[in-house]
Amino acid sequence: MKKIFLPVALMVVCTMSCKKFIDVNKDPNSPIEVSEALLLSPIEMNIANSLSANLAFAYANHYVQNVALNQPIPNHGTYLLQNTETDDVWTNSYVRCMNNLKQLITMAEAHGNSKYAGIGRILMALALGTTTDLFGDVPYSQSLLGSDNFKPVYDKQEDVYKGIQSLLDAGLANINTNAGRTPGNDDYYYKGDMTKWKKLAYTLKARYYMHLTKAPGYTAAAQADLALAALANGMTSNADDLKFMFTGSAGEENPLYNNFDPVSTLVLSEKLVNTLKNRNDPRLPKLVAPAKGTGLYTGRPIGSATLGSLNDYSLPGVMYAGPGADFFVVNYSEALFLKAEATLIKSGFAAAQPIYQEGIKSHMTKLGIAASDVTTYLAARGTLTAANALQMIIEEKVTANYLSIENFVDWRRTGFPTLTAVPNALSAIPRRLIYPESEIIANPQAVQSAKLTDKVWWDN
Repeated sequence: MKKIFLPVALMVVCTMSCKKFIDVNKDPNSPIEVSEALLLSPIEMNIANSLSANLAFAYANHYVQNVALNQPIPNHGTYLLQNTETDDVWTNSYVRCMNNLKQLITMAEAHGNSKYAGIGRILMALALGTTTDLFGDVPYSQSLLGSDNFKPVYDKQEDVYKGIQSLLDAGLANINTNAGRTPGNDDYYYKGDMTKWKKLAYTLKARYYMHLTKAPGYTAAAQADLALAALANGMTSNADDLKFMFTGSAGEENPLYNNFDPVSTLVLSEKLVNTLKNRNDPRLPKLVAPAKGTGLYTGRPIGSATLGSLNDYSLPGVMYAGPGADFFVVNYSEALFLKAEATLIKSGFAAAQPIYQEGIKSHMTKLGIAASDVTTYLAARGTLTAANALQMIIEEKVTANYLSIENFVDWRRTGFPTLTAVPNALSAIPRRLIYPESEIIANPQAVQSAKLTDKVWWDN
């Protein structure tokens, strides 16, 4: 066999040509690695859409009796839930939110963009907090490792809570480092205003401190001290609300609009609507839409075996559930009610009274309620006393946190608003979500035997 020798020049041409040929297969429109800006925007949408709304929203609002189904019983409203029905909640938390947040943080740190890393850690704390409050013990320390660990351990909820505070502290430190690029329009929430991101982080610190006022080994006074210290740097006006502004165009509708869409059987409950009516709350027409068929404010009785016309029941008002309505994830009014509760614990009901009233005013101002109506309502609600203070603070917080998952947390930890099991209930009122079937199969753990009525660690 003859040996073939190629001239050096020909070899160089061949090498260059081969490289160009290989480069042709790289699609510039489908990059292997994306920038922080391209990650942040869809993550923020998922925080509002997938994490805070969707099925997690529906289950939590069934359990605090804000919504009802115009369906045959038993149904979700009477506490029927299968493990397969929480698969999507788990996926929303871990895949759509936390896994992408981890990628954002890793990329931002590699590129020296500390503000993106800070936002990522703050939103990670929010996603992790929402998830553990729904399920209890969850994977954290070994989670989000992909193929390196398909079976992460479930961390105790107390350790998860410590992780939440560490994430918030690290996020604040990232922002204070002030290195690298500053987000702009890719930050749908605050448009790169890092002062507002810091206020959010401190408000979340207060939220998660107050969740532990009755947790084993913790005291209400100590948690109130921590919360008040955090709130000194927290939200200061409605302009600080963490809200996602949906355009209302096709595919960009507010998630509550989709949850209560014309073909859905989900409507507002009689309990929610009648509570606002009985208090002569001027927010009623803002929070609740009249039933299409009657023009009246009418909620559906939860657990009723009788099916009615969907047009006979009220839906949320357009400000909260219109296709182009803003979706509120965390709001300033919550910060004021957290402060009112912490002040009640530390200094008593008289000291909490003006803060409690400011919480009501802040929400009514956002809704555009006339000042005279605000004054009339505050007078009718009366003053806080030692006997009623906590109940009134939480009741008004629930209204200001309209349809928020956070209301399910507050009911479990305070007992307010006062609830009893609905007619035709299959059990006592649920106090958690059950673990998803997909996780039970893929990563079996002893805690996955938990029932809907079992308490999470802090629910003492």
